[in-house]
Amino acid sequence: MAPRFALRLRSLRLATAGLLLAATANSAPPLPAPEAADLILTNGRVYTVEEGAPWAEAVAIKDGRILAVGSVAKIAKRKGAKTRVVDLHGRFLMPAFGDAHAHPIFGGMSHARCSLHAGKTLDDYRRIIAACVAKAPGTGTIFGSGFNQTLFPPNGIPNKQLLDDISKDRALIFESDGHTLWVNSKALELAGITKDTPDPKNGTIDRDPKTGEPVGGLEESAMALVDKLVPPPTDQDLQGAISYTVRFFNSMGITSWHDAAVEWDKGGTSRAIEAYKAVSDRGELTMHTAMDLRWNNERGIEQMADILKLSARAKEIGLTANGVKFFIDGVIPQQTAAMLAPYEGSTVKGAPQIAAATLAEAVTSLDGRGMQSHFHTIGDAAVREALDAVAAARAKDGKTDTRPMISHMNVIDPADQPRFAKLDVTAIFQPLWACNEPYMDLTKVQIGPVRSTYIYPAGSVLRAGGRLAYGADWSVASANPLEGIEVALTRVAPEGNLPPLEANEAVTLAQALRAYTLNVAYVNHLDKQTGSIAPGKSADLIVLDQDLFKIPARQIHATKVLLTLFQGRAVHGSLGSVGG
Repeated sequence: MAPRFALRLRSLRLATAGLLLAATANSAPPLPAPEAADLILTNGRVYTVEEGAPWAEAVAIKDGRILAVGSVAKIAKRKGAKTRVVDLHGRFLMPAFGDAHAHPIFGGMSHARCSLHAGKTLDDYRRIIAACVAKAPGTGTIFGSGFNQTLFPPNGIPNKQLLDDISKDRALIFESDGHTLWVNSKALELAGITKDTPDPKNGTIDRDPKTGEPVGGLEESAMALVDKLVPPPTDQDLQGAISYTVRFFNSMGITSWHDAAVEWDKGGTSRAIEAYKAVSDRGELTMHTAMDLRWNNERGIEQMADILKLSARAKEIGLTANGVKFFIDGVIPQQTAAMLAPYEGSTVKGAPQIAAATLAEAVTSLDGRGMQSHFHTIGDAAVREALDAVAAARAKDGKTDTRPMISHMNVIDPADQPRFAKLDVTAIFQPLWACNEPYMDLTKVQIGPVRSTYIYPAGSVLRAGGRLAYGADWSVASANPLEGIEVALTRVAPEGNLPPLEANEAVTLAQALRAYTLNVAYVNHLDKQTGSIAPGKSADLIVLDQDLFKIPARQIHATKVLLTLFQGRAVHGSLGSVGG
């Protein structure tokens, strides 16, 4: 065969093969259309909190989950015959907030009973309490919450006189922050508390320094001395408190919380967990929930059997109670927080309420079972004891995915600040507290100028490679994340005019948003399910009336949540209110 003819024949064969391939391709069935969404939120400023792709324009949602995220054009391909399309008109859309440290039942109950939260002065308290007494005639106890310790200078210890002026015939008992009670003389009398009553272990009966008479303040474990006078909540009260808090938190754009101290009874039962179940069964728990079981400081390691029983019960009914909360110390103004060095001008350091060896044993036991440890710490000695306990567990088990958390940390010694990253412990700050305000003045007086330079050192923990998650400790403080974000950025109280509190400890907006979203999901072991805007995750989203990245930081607190979606369903606001 001639070479030229052979080349032509080969070309003809290749051309024929190409035609056959083209014909085959043209006859193949078309690719399926992208899955249609139930809902498309489009034409927005979408902040995803996803590294590498933080911004988008639209989100597609199907069956309560995020189907796709991207440009307006990309997401338009997800429109089907039944898809609802909502034009956000440029509004700011982001993941719903989480709260890494809340007390939903305590908070809900505190607003249901005689609430002092709205009071700003002692005269306000006098008026509110008198009204509560008038509404409940009889001889029973009046119990409430929410008084501000800064109204009782110089050390935040409340005095019974105001309450006695209102009633000397019935017990009046008010809680501040879970560490202090304010009671009247009748409550002291009915509880049998006199100047001769000894302080209980890990507790203080506040006394007149001259006479020794109780003045009306009960600190830490001394609060239990009046427990018998406080009417216990009914099951309906507990359920109502949870439902109230869910609605309240949803209104602020929160769809995930960490309940930081669930109460339970010896033998491994918990009315609180059963209340959660009842609320969930009614479809009212529009909240991703993780729970800590409260460690009983009066018991030892033997309580672990009850804790495991309770955790198993929660799992059985579809809830998560895989954490344990340890209360290591108290608070600084009353010198019950555990400090490494004595309080200023004093020989008192404040004692930990759990022995270090006991804490290390308990944390190691939990860690070996894959359970989470969460620590209440205020003073620098308490922070160190918590870190040491985690270090002991790590030394025994190595690094495990138990995600320990340390909360509050009013003071962290500089030597301990890098240990959060080293031990992979999440620092749970209450950002709203990190500003100069009256309670901070009480703190600074007690710890002095040197330790006051490392109050709430969020920036230092981050710079050392640590992780932050934010929670309000509601109802001790406002649960509004937008107020917390502002203070995290400015270290100044919303609408305040005092200098920043250690301005070098401020964080960036991106860091604060992550601490209120994805990092809360992380400590709840839900970072694969929620906390950012990514395909496959729960459609937990919020729309705000201001773009947080385009307004001055001092205006963030004024931002309003227009819409909250939980699993794709509006639980605050409406789709119609944010677009057509």
